[in-house]
Parts: sequence; structure tokens; C-alpha cells
Amino acid sequence: MTRTKKATIISLSILLTLSTLTGCGAKSVATNPTVSGEAGSKPVIGAPEGAAPTTLVTNDIIVGTGKEAVATSTLTVHYTLMAWSTGQVVESSWDSGSPATFPLSGVILGWQQGIPGMKEGGRRLLVIPAELGYGAAGGGPIGPNETLIFVVDVISVS
Repeated sequence: MTRTKKATIISLSILLTLSTLTGCGAKSVATNPTVSGEAGSKPVIGAPEGAAPTTLVTNDIIVGTGKEAVATSTLTVHYTLMAWSTGQVVESSWDSGSPATFPLSGVILGWQQGIPGMKEGGRRLLVIPAELGYGAAGGGPIGPNETLIFVVDVISVS
């Protein structure tokens, strides 16, 4: 057997072994949803893939330039909520036709931890594990232990 044939056979054997090992018992890695859409319009959210993250994920889609949100702020926002387990939108203020206004201190922990630092005009993706959302009990249309996906547009901060 020539040296080139031996090298080819060894290379193929390694590739076959690696591809076999890669498929064995591997957990699917979380892929956060994609977010698109222009500022001032309803975002389009792609469904997530894999296992849900176990820690809060924040990602600025659009960085705002206005007043910055802090823990004691009252916010006016547009938001869209998707359930990780189904990849389906559960509710959206864009669909209801009016933004929501509330004190940041009065909402779920995922928002209290994930919104400060956002500025008016910004859009942020929040992926919130159940313990920072509605927990084991769930709430309304949110099932127990659901990981929440929010896309939040800050309209005003006071």
C-alpha cells in the first residue's frame, strides 16, 4: 500500500470516528432566536433551537440614544413574548395596538435584571429562564417552567 493510500485511510478513519462520537449523546446547543425588523415596527422573531439557556441572556438589537432605564424607572415599551418550548408568540403589545407602561420594579425578575441600561429608542432581546420569569407555577398563557423570549422596545423612560 502506498503512503498516500495509508494517509487517506487514516484520515477517513479519524473523520468517521469523530462524526460517530459527535452524534453520541450530545445535547443540542441552544441557539437564541433571531430578531429582525426596523425600529418603530413590530419585530420578527425566529424560533429558538436546542435546549433553553439556564441564565439570563440579553442582546441589544438596536442601541437607543435617549434616557437610560434604571431599577426605579417607569417605562413605556412595546414588547413581543415568545415561549421557548413552542417557538410561538404568546402575546405582543404591537398586536394589541398600544404600548405598556409600568414601573420596572413591578415586573418579573428577568425584566428587572435585563432592562436597566437600555435607552429610549433601543430594542433588546431577553431570554429569561423560568426562575426569573413565572417559575414552576406559570401564569396565564405561560406554562410551568417556561423559558421566556421577549423583544422589548423602550419608547420612554421616566
